[in-house]
Amino acid sequence: MTVLVLQHIACEPPGVFEDVLHERRLPLLRVELDEGEPLPGSLDGIDAIVAMGGPMSVNDEAEHPWLAAEKALIAEAVGSGVPFWGSCLGVQLLAASLGARVTRGPAPEVGVLPVYATDAAAGDPVFAALAWPRPTLQWHEDTFDLPAGATLLATSPEYPHQAFRVGCVAYGVQFHVEVDEAMADEWARVPAYVASAESVLGPGGLDRLLADFRTSMGEMQADGRALFTRWVELWDD
Repeated sequence: MTVLVLQHIACEPPGVFEDVLHERRLPLLRVELDEGEPLPGSLDGIDAIVAMGGPMSVNDEAEHPWLAAEKALIAEAVGSGVPFWGSCLGVQLLAASLGARVTRGPAPEVGVLPVYATDAAAGDPVFAALAWPRPTLQWHEDTFDLPAGATLLATSPEYPHQAFRVGCVAYGVQFHVEVDEAMADEWARVPAYVASAESVLGPGGLDRLLADFRTSMGEMQADGRALFTRWVELWDD
C-alpha cells in the first residue's frame, strides 16, 4: 500500500505519524508542493493520503497555484473513499475541498492549549482512543466551517472546529500532536511562525511556547501516535 504525503514546507513532515507508517512498513510517496513537485496524475496506486501543515492559507491560490490542484485531488480522493488524514493546513484543505469556507479566525491561536471532545468522539473509532481533554500544540490563524455531512469530534473555546470526520476514513485535526523537539526548534526559525508567536504571546513568547511544548511533548506525541494508529487500522488490514 502506498501513502501519499502532501507536504507544504520542509519543516512540517508527518513527525510521529511518519514513524507509525514506517513501523507498519507502509511506503510513502512524498510530494513537497511548495518546492514545485507535481501531484500524481491520478489516484491509481494511492491507498491513503496524509496532508500536513504549512504557513500558507488554503485561499492563497494566487500566490500558490498548486493549491487548486491539491484541493481537487483531495475532493476526488475523499469522494472515492480513499483514506485521508489532514493536520492543521491539512484539515483546512479537507474542509475547503468539500465546499466549506476557510476564513481567518477571531485571533491567532498559538500555544499549548487544551482541546475537548464532542459527544460524538466517544463513539468514534479513532477519537475514542483518548481520554479528553488533551494538551495540543496550536499554531494557526485560520478556521473553517464544517463540510456537509461532517461529524465534529473535537472543539475548543476560541476555535470550536478542532477536528472532524467525513464518512468513515477521512479525518482532519486543526491541532498538532505529531511534532518532535527537532521539528519545534525548526519551526522557531520560520519567520512566519515566529511573527505569529510573537504577535500573540508578546516579547519572549516564543521561548515560553517552546518551554511549554517540551513540558507536554511526550504526552502529545503519545496521543498523536494513538490517534494516527487507530486511523491506519481502519484501512490497513
